[in-house]
Amino acid sequence: MLVIVAPGQGAQTPGFLEPWLDDPAFGTRLHWLSVVAGLDLEHYGTKADAETIRDTAVAQPLLVASGLVAALSLFPHPSDAFAAIGAASGHSVGEITAAAGVGVITAEQAMVLVRERGNAMADASARTPTSMTAVLGGERDAVLAKLAEHGLTPANDNGPGQVVAAGTTQQLQALAADPPARARLVPLSVAGAFHTEHMASAVDSLGRLAQAVYTHDARTRLISNRDGQVVHSGTEVVRRIVSQVATPVRWDLCMQSMLDLGVTGLLEMPPAGTLTGIAKRTMKGVATFALKTPDQLDDARDFVAKHAVESQMDDAPTWRLLVAPAKGTFHRQGDTPAGTSLGAEHRVGAVRSLRDEIPVVAPHGGTVVEWLVEDGDLVSPGQPLIRLHPQAGS
Repeated sequence: MLVIVAPGQGAQTPGFLEPWLDDPAFGTRLHWLSVVAGLDLEHYGTKADAETIRDTAVAQPLLVASGLVAALSLFPHPSDAFAAIGAASGHSVGEITAAAGVGVITAEQAMVLVRERGNAMADASARTPTSMTAVLGGERDAVLAKLAEHGLTPANDNGPGQVVAAGTTQQLQALAADPPARARLVPLSVAGAFHTEHMASAVDSLGRLAQAVYTHDARTRLISNRDGQVVHSGTEVVRRIVSQVATPVRWDLCMQSMLDLGVTGLLEMPPAGTLTGIAKRTMKGVATFALKTPDQLDDARDFVAKHAVESQMDDAPTWRLLVAPAKGTFHRQGDTPAGTSLGAEHRVGAVRSLRDEIPVVAPHGGTVVEWLVEDGDLVSPGQPLIRLHPQAGS
């Protein structure tokens, strides 16, 4: 099974788009997204220096646009992607790239959201001197305890041996003077303490904008940063994109969901390398492909063909389906046979795992057409559970 992933802020490097712009079609598409974002993304991706593209308001639109336009180079007919991709996910701002890639929002909506996200996070960062530091190695519980001791947030949990601490510069200086045992600290080139309480004002700003965003349900599994769950509802995807600005990225749980799904190949969109590097250390036995330059496209298509598995959610209108958010055992709630009318937010059951119990609700209600699983069945992340017919006004 193939998973496509999109990197987050910090993956960008000076000139990384230079080879891509040899393709006129790439340049035309990038220019269109530049107009939508109100930024000269061609300049920032080819000529700007590292300090310039470190700016949150520049880096985030640049990353999302790069991933989206490169995806069109990889899949010239976007509908073909849904016959190949088993799941998609994005790290931090990469979740916006992934959301557009699976059809929840349009590319234009993605650029408006990321433009405002970048601006709002830059404004929030300017209020208090904050930053982030990667903590490499050490024993997990000891690392987390040391961060708590210094008032820091584990803003990115990227798997064993890699946690990113975020907080004020003073708190990070205290951590540098008193690091966790057997851990190495690497200060990151970012402008603020992303995915922490310091970004609360950005959440408020982005939340108001997101209320006007029209969404579609995901065309294939989208694995959420918040908790590694598969999210199908377009409304819920956007809600999570907003809230994740001030909450930690649990990439460790995203990777666990990929393994639960039986991933065999992971392809990272440009600027690639960060997430494939983590996968090589953490997801043993999973093949990886870091798409960095256009001369790799033929090899990338071969990689896609080798690992392709058609999405279970592509055979029917996606608004009819409720899907499993995680791996576990499904338990129905009450008697809801075919023909039952459900109200908005009706709970139809839950998926129980060794870790927790996750409710399954019908966000818009509907009429039960058919159950696709039985009570007590083992389910995988994103597996269709029940088919609903929308009711008038839902």
